[in-house]
Amino acid sequence: MFLVILFICTVAAFAVSAVSGGGAGLVLMPVLRMGLAMEQVPVALSLGSAASSIARIGTFFRHIDWRLVRWFVPCSLPGALAGAWLLQYIDPVYAEWVVGLFLVANLPMLWRKPRQGVAKRAPAMPLLACVGVLAGAVSGFTGAVGLLFNGFYLRYGLSKERLVATRAANEVALHTVKLAIYTYFGLVTRDALIAGAVLGGAAVVAALGVRYVLPLFSESVFRRVGYASMVIAGAAMLQGASGELAARHGLAVEPRRVHGGVDARIHGFGRVATLELRRGEAPEVEYEVALAALPERLRVRAEELAVDADHVMVEVVHSFTRQRFELHVWRGEVVEKYKL
Repeated sequence: MFLVILFICTVAAFAVSAVSGGGAGLVLMPVLRMGLAMEQVPVALSLGSAASSIARIGTFFRHIDWRLVRWFVPCSLPGALAGAWLLQYIDPVYAEWVVGLFLVANLPMLWRKPRQGVAKRAPAMPLLACVGVLAGAVSGFTGAVGLLFNGFYLRYGLSKERLVATRAANEVALHTVKLAIYTYFGLVTRDALIAGAVLGGAAVVAALGVRYVLPLFSESVFRRVGYASMVIAGAAMLQGASGELAARHGLAVEPRRVHGGVDARIHGFGRVATLELRRGEAPEVEYEVALAALPERLRVRAEELAVDADHVMVEVVHSFTRQRFELHVWRGEVVEKYKL
């Protein structure tokens, strides 16, 4: 069932990708995580994206902008090596959250008037090199790069056919090298290969229909659809990554009404903090700290107040303008509170 869902979602994602200029890999990450371990997702995505890139090159070969390819590809390969190496040591879910945030930040571009025409001068070569290294690193780490760098292509005024073709030429070599790197690091598994084969087949089916779909869209609509896809993909990635990070680190918020306002207990990373919101008062955040964490003068004072206590709790309270400490002392059923 997972492979059937994956095939249907892949055809749809790559069909939209053909119109928006890319991003199928980013959209499919949450789907792949339904049936694959996180470290296998980049392998499957690279297989599918490589097949899609080859199909798009065959369709739009004459539209490739080789001035971008000559600088982008050689510089992206070392970045891909670094990204794949990091995959062994850093959980990609953190990168997924950051990439999602970056994509959502393109929301204002939906209302910005598109630049007319195609860039008349070649982009600066050092910038191309930097973009290539960064794209390779992100792609090697997550398996997808797609829409993340669409803004780079759009800012240079590439037409929709040139953008699709140039991106495909840039990425096919990158994906091929990544697969070799994944194999060397032992990240290629049977499940990843099967999922990648399904992705590849569906991607080719979608890519073959690009030549019939792309002419139906104007350059202005193409750009807006591209930015809209970036925002949607980013929102999906943020939601998925945030949910996983929240579950992993025990993140939770427990709001409750109190006299004059609201308290929100925030759990996470083995600690609990409370956000206090009161009418007419500045917001405050408080959390428990060890008695030994107090400055020496305050610690001595706290120890004097806590003589013969059954239990002691120290809280640090932060507001916009200051920081203070509070001491809670239990003696039997009686609780005394002191501001230090």
